[in-house]
Amino acid sequence: MINPSTLLARVIVRQIIEAGVTDVVISPGSRNAPLSIAFHQASVKNLIKLHVRIDERTAAFFALGIAKASGRPVPIVCTSGTAVANYHPAVLEASHTNIPLLVLTADRPASLRKTGANQTTEQARIFGKAVRYFADVSGSVCPMELPFNSLQSGPVHINIQFEEPLVGDKSDNWLNDLTITAPKVFDRKAPGTFYTKSTRGVLVIGHDRGGLSSESVRDFAEKLGWPVIAEDPLSFENAISHASVFLTSKTISDDLAADTVVVIGRTTLSRSINAFIKMARKEIVIDPRMATVDTDRLADQKFTQLPVVEVPIADTEYADKWKKYSLRAAKLVGDISNWSEQLIAREIAAGIPTGTSLFISSSRPIRDIEGFAVARTGVETFANRGLAGIDGNISTALGIASQRRETIAVLGDLGFLHDLSGLIQREPINLKIFVVNNDGGGIFSTLAQRGVDGFEEVFGTPHGLDPAAIAQSMGVSAKTITTQAQLITELSEPVKGLSVVVLTVPNREENADFLKGIYSSVSSM
Repeated sequence: MINPSTLLARVIVRQIIEAGVTDVVISPGSRNAPLSIAFHQASVKNLIKLHVRIDERTAAFFALGIAKASGRPVPIVCTSGTAVANYHPAVLEASHTNIPLLVLTADRPASLRKTGANQTTEQARIFGKAVRYFADVSGSVCPMELPFNSLQSGPVHINIQFEEPLVGDKSDNWLNDLTITAPKVFDRKAPGTFYTKSTRGVLVIGHDRGGLSSESVRDFAEKLGWPVIAEDPLSFENAISHASVFLTSKTISDDLAADTVVVIGRTTLSRSINAFIKMARKEIVIDPRMATVDTDRLADQKFTQLPVVEVPIADTEYADKWKKYSLRAAKLVGDISNWSEQLIAREIAAGIPTGTSLFISSSRPIRDIEGFAVARTGVETFANRGLAGIDGNISTALGIASQRRETIAVLGDLGFLHDLSGLIQREPINLKIFVVNNDGGGIFSTLAQRGVDGFEEVFGTPHGLDPAAIAQSMGVSAKTITTQAQLITELSEPVKGLSVVVLTVPNREENADFLKGIYSSVSSM
């Protein structure tokens, strides 16, 4: 007779496979043994791809990357106790980007809670409102049906009570006669119609497009016919390049003030663009998250899907003004010749080969690419902008790379150090990680905190470490480069396996002054 824990695990795994799920990420543990064994049996039969990460935090971010790249739900499996808590950062990121993580946490029986039993805590509803659905299940509720529809709008948490014994028979007959389908599709509401009489409008596209596809957003932008500002300029070749740079000038911003601004997704990178949006008489927001986590977001009109467009022909003179300022800023950006974070962003954006996937970490790297990249297409970009954390960046990039042929990641040094355990992996993944090393928190030198008492200690946080040497000590190929020519060469080479390229740049204060000088030059364009 099959023990209840093994039976429950097999019911769950069978449903997951039949729902069209292709990948699962597990971390080793005892209490999750029934699930781990069942998933391993399925992987041996090539019914699902099994990924193993020894650290639950990196495991969850790795799964997040897979889900971002594939668009499919990804289960993550861990044992009880603090292992569950280590999922929380990735679950929060998934919640704020509507990413379908299926969180399967193993637990002791409910009868052991609050008794002092080892590795037992209150795991029920541990993720609070960050998940779209929660269930606390045991063998007594078997069989059960997993809530795949809820996954289509964000993470789901199933806490599973496993009684001992945790290991059952070796039979894999339970995997016979499976009926595998495509993942279920979430039913969307009718999009509605966006109508305006304005001819002086601007479309602003947030970095993750609110989870909407690049193709659908491009089609919407074409029908709208307005100037486009894109936080991700590598996905929209018709976007206005360097907008976040030249809009730092109040004179230019006033000259370009829009009557109506349509915002797709969130704008989380530049104060200059957010200030420009607030100048408009009317703001329209399009973002599916307003139905889940951003329910109190303010706007004159709100849509959770791309609406039908009914607008008059745009003002060509107004559009020409945008192009004029963009060309002037392009001359300024193109003249940057000193080895700097801004030059690095410009060269990576221009030199990354068509067809390559790109993951960009939060803090300065993503802002520099937004401001100093020339708009183009042919590069699929990703970033963790749900909560804009610098944690889990290596792991997320690896998860994305596991689904793509070649991937490049651009990280800051603190983001790299934050997720070093993510480098512990043995899969055939092609990922090259560029680490911009300014020995600390460079973004703070560009913010209001600069110059306060104790700045270097509590904000600058210099680490004095060599990221390349650290990567090498973990068995990862790594090097350090310090010139534009070396960077161009690195970008032209095929991405094979996992490697790290450290770009050592001038000190943080020098970079902040250089950036400030660029913004000052904009005013005299």
